[in-house]
Amino acid sequence: MTFDDYLLHPSYLVNTEYEALHLDRLRRRGPAPALRDSEVLTMELAGEFLGLDTDKAIYRFFRRYHRAEFPALARVHRTTFARRAVGLWRVAQLLHERLVGLLPLRYAVSGEPHWLVDSFPLHVCRYARAKGSKLFKGNAAYGHDHVVRNTFFGFRVHVRCSDCGPVAQVELTPADVSDPAAAAALVPPGGGVGNGDRAYWGPDRQAELARAGLLPLAPYRNKRKDPAPQRSKLLTRFRRTIETMIGQFAERFRAKRTWARDLWHLCHRLGSKVLSHTAAMVLNHHADNPPLQFDLLITELTRTWRYL
Repeated sequence: MTFDDYLLHPSYLVNTEYEALHLDRLRRRGPAPALRDSEVLTMELAGEFLGLDTDKAIYRFFRRYHRAEFPALARVHRTTFARRAVGLWRVAQLLHERLVGLLPLRYAVSGEPHWLVDSFPLHVCRYARAKGSKLFKGNAAYGHDHVVRNTFFGFRVHVRCSDCGPVAQVELTPADVSDPAAAAALVPPGGGVGNGDRAYWGPDRQAELARAGLLPLAPYRNKRKDPAPQRSKLLTRFRRTIETMIGQFAERFRAKRTWARDLWHLCHRLGSKVLSHTAAMVLNHHADNPPLQFDLLITELTRTWRYL
């Protein structure tokens, strides 16, 4: 399908699930806004799916190419659209929870939910500019990016997802917070089995997570001295889903470099990417496609995108 065809599906999905939330009126005073909340959320998640990672780019793209689908956008200023998008962050969280519930969840042999945990770096600026940067002072920190094998300045995004792919929880920490230290914040309310990489191995850390309700599974930390290499190989094979998902966040959704100047807008931008990713999985699930093969949703782009 083309992007015009694709746009109909998230629009229907967002409208349906938004109405199912049965939210009270969000605005107590003033006239009703020109754009409905569901329209703003639809443009946000569809724009993120295209790789448009700023509210300005999303606004200009839909105002130029899709004014017929969103006619009220012609009467809305860009800054008004951006404020509306950020102000709906809580609604986007509730919508994301409903979308995750529409996707299947596999269970371990013990009958508990099977979760995958990992993290990826989020760069605030180039390393050479970090010393003089005024962005996120007191929040961001220096950490190690294992992909480029170098130090970076920014945050780490810790993710918990099911082994089918949908992201269930995201935690943002300074870059110097290790994966095991942030794992306790990723424990789901009902507990379950958590599969991490070698960085999550450690008797003390695993015992702490077990007391919190998450049964940790991780390969032995030192691969050369691994006493059970077959077990570690099997656990690593189960983790391919979250590695694919993190690769999509880094490439398609450009989550390793999110444009924002404060934590509120940064969390909003990151939440929009998670919502867009989950919505794409739901659409693939409804179309009986492999859940993480997003290229099947749009097989032909008929326009030349100026802002990609």
